Amino acid sequence: MDPDCAICHAPATLKCECEAKSLETAIRQAEARMMQNICNDIRTWVREHAQDSILRYFGALSDARKAAHAAHINRITQHAAIYFSAPPHPSEIEDAQRELKRAIDEDWQVSVQRYPEVLQYYYGLVDFTVPDEDAPSIQSPPLLAGMRQPLPKRRMGGVDTSAATIASSRNYHMERIPSSFAPPRLESRTPGPSEMDRRRSFSRLPPHPANYYPHGPYQY
Repeated sequence: MDPDCAICHAPATLKCECEAKSLETAIRQAEARMMQNICNDIRTWVREHAQDSILRYFGALSDARKAAHAAHINRITQHAAIYFSAPPHPSEIEDAQRELKRAIDEDWQVSVQRYPEVLQYYYGLVDFTVPDEDAPSIQSPPLLAGMRQPLPKRRMGGVDTSAATIASSRNYHMERIPSSFAPPRLESRTPGPSEMDRRRSFSRLPPHPANYYPHGPYQY
């Protein structure tokens, strides 16, 4: 016999989605509690290594560009010295500088565009392990070690009448009585004349009739 829904108490035959939705909510909450710090640490580790990798890649490209620029400046300087016996024209130097700046910008753009594959590479290095299915932590988790079948309770009129419950309730109420509380002391004294007169007057009242019901229903 399938049990009713633990959330809305609907019969199992209705196949409501309350328990499935509740499980998904519990999973998201557990992930937020247990995995958020781990994900933050992994994200920080991957970001740092990806940035270092991109900077090293760009450094290698820019070093090659600078080496090519230095060789180009050396060639035009030697050419001007051999054929014109003078330094190279300033426009040639400016053109070489602009070409170097354009090449460095292009190398940086190419380097930054490699972030997706670099991030994927470092995320792929992260390793998660789970215990084997036959491990004691899976077959006998400590969460179920202390579970016992609850003892049946005798109920009368909707009130729990088990001895343990009554004892615990009595102890609870006794503990809540402040230590400074004490019943009032009854002082013995001789009643005054007025009180004696009232007592004698009450004793002379006629008895109640047989059909007298002080707590009976109202009479219309």
